[in-house]
Amino acid sequence: MGFAPDQLSRDRFLGGKLDIWQPLTGFRAATDPVLLAAACPARPGECVLDLGCGVGTAGLCLGTRVAVECWGLELQSDYAELARRNADENNVNMRVITGDLTAMPAPLRDMSFDHVITNPPFFGPGKPAPDAGRAQARQEEVGLANWLDAALRRLRPKGWLTLIHRSERLPEVISALHNRAGGVEIKPLAPRAGRAATRFLLRARKGSRSAAHLHNPLVLHDGTEHDTDRDDYSAEAKAILRNGEMLKF
Repeated sequence: MGFAPDQLSRDRFLGGKLDIWQPLTGFRAATDPVLLAAACPARPGECVLDLGCGVGTAGLCLGTRVAVECWGLELQSDYAELARRNADENNVNMRVITGDLTAMPAPLRDMSFDHVITNPPFFGPGKPAPDAGRAQARQEEVGLANWLDAALRRLRPKGWLTLIHRSERLPEVISALHNRAGGVEIKPLAPRAGRAATRFLLRARKGSRSAAHLHNPLVLHDGTEHDTDRDDYSAEAKAILRNGEMLKF
């Protein structure tokens, strides 16, 4: 059925390079898809799948930085419709398919990709959020291992998986990648200096046997606490979130 106009906001990303339509209530993109796109080592001409793309923010951020062929898969048809609209209005080469990653639609099942980027649901089964769209985006129904299996199946040999997730889920991610992807690089995301990382970015290469690397954290905010109503992003975070620069692991 889609969203009515009064149910939407149009929000600026990458310092105004992108204008993204998204629902006023429900799952709303913030910094995570921007960081995810910045972590993907895609090069011009490569093919990228944004698995669980929502309104398309991560794929659109990546497509703004580098000229890739981007595809998106999104289960919720109203979010997929917005992703197509956002791609068209921002003039980014992104084709969005509505479908379930556990029953991969034929157009994607017959393809392999240089990169898969994904922001899997952060939380396991439990009490759902009041908004159905937000609940479906944030709470996993298929399991993290199945989500990552679908991502790895879509990668060509030596293709890159890039994801963002909560720190406590790192053991599950590593377990799901075992013997299927290597060269794992982990970038912790700390809210402030001296604080524990709450999320992480991870890159891994399908079929690689290279050693893993745990990198220094990206500190997102300056200072020890948020004490004024201002933008207190660190210089490194601002370069990514405002200027669309690639994240250096």
